[in-house]
Amino acid sequence: MKKSTILAILSLLMFNLSFGQNREKYSELIKEAWNLYQTKDYKQSAEKYSEAFIALGNKGNISDRYNAACSWALAKEIDSSFVQLFRIAEKGNYSNFGHLTTDTDLDTLHSDKRWSEVLDKVKANKEKAEANLDKPLVAILDTIYQEDQGLRRQISKVEEKYGRDSDEMIAHWKKISERDSINLIKIKKILDERGWLGPDVIGNQGNITLFLVIQHSDQAVQEKYLPMMREAVTKGNARPSNLALLEDRVALGQGKRQIYGSQIGRNPETGEYFVSPLIDPENVDKRRAEVGLGPIEGYISNWNMTWDVKKHIEQTEKMENEKK
Repeated sequence: MKKSTILAILSLLMFNLSFGQNREKYSELIKEAWNLYQTKDYKQSAEKYSEAFIALGNKGNISDRYNAACSWALAKEIDSSFVQLFRIAEKGNYSNFGHLTTDTDLDTLHSDKRWSEVLDKVKANKEKAEANLDKPLVAILDTIYQEDQGLRRQISKVEEKYGRDSDEMIAHWKKISERDSINLIKIKKILDERGWLGPDVIGNQGNITLFLVIQHSDQAVQEKYLPMMREAVTKGNARPSNLALLEDRVALGQGKRQIYGSQIGRNPETGEYFVSPLIDPENVDKRRAEVGLGPIEGYISNWNMTWDVKKHIEQTEKMENEKK
């Protein structure tokens, strides 16, 4: 082998090693940033996101930059938030207009003139991405998505302000229930007449909206459309990760244990969260990976929980014994 060839191979190996180390550092910093966000230390969270982007050569995926924008906005660092939003809108072609307009994390930006500029760019990205879609149906699903998610994103603020068992919280859940009932009628009509449509017809957000409304419906409806969603996954018309959530919810509704650990329960007396009964908890991350879900440890950190297999097994046995 020629010396020049050996040097080229060594250089490539060193580059790959360096990139791998940078990527690992990036992942660690992103996790730290998310944990800080969860504890409402928004300024530190935003700065940690910036460290992550620098570690990767000022690069970062769209979802992480979006989350960084949220942390900056919540820290009332408006300029820094807009830097991230403009970047993903202009360079990343971010097009999730529905999520952007319903995300309460960004409320502090709405009075700034740059907010309308960001909205215009994201809306243009959305229209370009959906040029060949069923636009009338996409519009209907957009509205449903915003109603479904918008009200749910307000839950924590209502609870924080008035209390978990307050009249205001009860009224808010009633509003959610009423809107869910109306949206379910529309979604059932779509599914019954046209089947589980894929992103190629209704876009990614529209496709997710079908799942969300069924996921938020009652047990009978979930069981009715579960086989349809399973078939849709085999055809590429639905996400395996979303199906996993529906599988879990149906299983629990039938008195069984969930499979992927997606369903979180809450103690009505203490208000503490817990992972609902789970089959074979030791191997849950393996099953989650198979459907595109991240490790359960990171997932449940959204509820300020840590994953303890032994504790989960004990809690599950106690819950199931109490039901006997």
